[in-house]
Amino acid sequence: MKESATEQNKMGVMPITRLLLSISLPMMFAMLIQSLYNIVDSIFVAKISENALTAVSLAFPIQSIMIAMATGTGVGINALVSMRLGQQEQDKVNKSALNGLFLACCSFVLFFVVGALCMPAYMYQQTSDPEIAESGIIYLRIVTTMSFGLFGVITFDRLLQSTGRTVLTMISQCAGAVFNCVFDPILIFGIGPFPRLGIAGAAYATVSGQILSCILSWQFNIRYNKEIQFSLKGFRPSLSIIRQIYKVGVPSILLGSINSVTSYTMNMILGTFSSTAIAVYGIYFKLISFIFLPVFGLNNGIVPIVAYNFGACNKARIYKTIRTGIKFAFCIMACGTILFELIPARLLQLFNASDHMLAIGVPALRIIAPSFLGAAVSISLSSVFQALRHAFYSMIISFVRQLIVLLPCAYLLSRTGSIHNIWWCFLIAEVSALGMTFFFMGRIRRTVLNTLEG
Repeated sequence: MKESATEQNKMGVMPITRLLLSISLPMMFAMLIQSLYNIVDSIFVAKISENALTAVSLAFPIQSIMIAMATGTGVGINALVSMRLGQQEQDKVNKSALNGLFLACCSFVLFFVVGALCMPAYMYQQTSDPEIAESGIIYLRIVTTMSFGLFGVITFDRLLQSTGRTVLTMISQCAGAVFNCVFDPILIFGIGPFPRLGIAGAAYATVSGQILSCILSWQFNIRYNKEIQFSLKGFRPSLSIIRQIYKVGVPSILLGSINSVTSYTMNMILGTFSSTAIAVYGIYFKLISFIFLPVFGLNNGIVPIVAYNFGACNKARIYKTIRTGIKFAFCIMACGTILFELIPARLLQLFNASDHMLAIGVPALRIIAPSFLGAAVSISLSSVFQALRHAFYSMIISFVRQLIVLLPCAYLLSRTGSIHNIWWCFLIAEVSALGMTFFFMGRIRRTVLNTLEG
């Protein structure tokens, strides 16, 4: 009880800047490592050929759906296990954790079947180039049929998070990311005793890193997560527990799947111009992960601080947290904007960019870059909406930013016949989302924050 009181006191009295950084930095660091993992992966794939890079870009929506399924289910598992721990119902804690692991196994089986049977149809729907399609099929079949590491590590990490062992999750994630970065060139190009596997090597490095992370996280749970007892004796899946997990998890799965729909549709639109345009979009997606993921890590610190001080009716600390969070997010995004505006060619050349790719990519990065500044505000305030129990507002903003405005604008701008015009859809969508964010924030100020006594 003393530890809980100390934690609550810290949330209520520690200076906001120090408090926000102390909560956010571990997650920001883990997400920064993850973004480097994504970028390094594509850098080595690009050294195979531009077509290989395009193939990986076309494969991304499937990978994004797998991650959304795993993380969304993990959110539901985390919430249910944490609640049962708080209720001190050990049997229900164990059953919730085991049903979560059962769902991870089911997700793996689903994508194993999809990967084994559906990849040719998926790839050839997006491209008529046989080299790109066959490379994508090879890559996707490996990452789907061996995805047990992905589903396992995310589930085991969520169980660690449910008992407060976030440092262990950071270790497992970083170990997998470092392994992938080291073995990418070794398996792609056949360094030392290893054979030259090409794009298959990139896929094997990815799944091997996930499997390593899964093994570590599993061992961390067995050795250190004593609040959960992993015994399969007498285990049977419970529909009631599964419903409770997905009641929380399905909204997260849907939000996480937006990226898949956006990427798939944008690939289809850009594919009418050239495969190089698809490769540019794939590079853009990898680069912005380096900028956006740390901001999402920062938001993981904003949510509990705002939520705690909302419960304590401390309006001053809520506003201070909002201002500080936006300031940090804006600084991160401003750095990204400056990089995209000043050295777009150098960023693209990290991926072996051809002259044709530079001709498309340099204007693209410069046109899109200013939208990052609006995203800093929209994403930060979306986390505030979640903390104040208005997650529906956050969902609407996400759909506007990535789906409702972005894709129709991209299609209409593509009808002008100029590839450069398409990139303006990102700025248009971000301005629309920012306007909606301010509208929702104004409503929350009037109906929620102004009613607080503090």
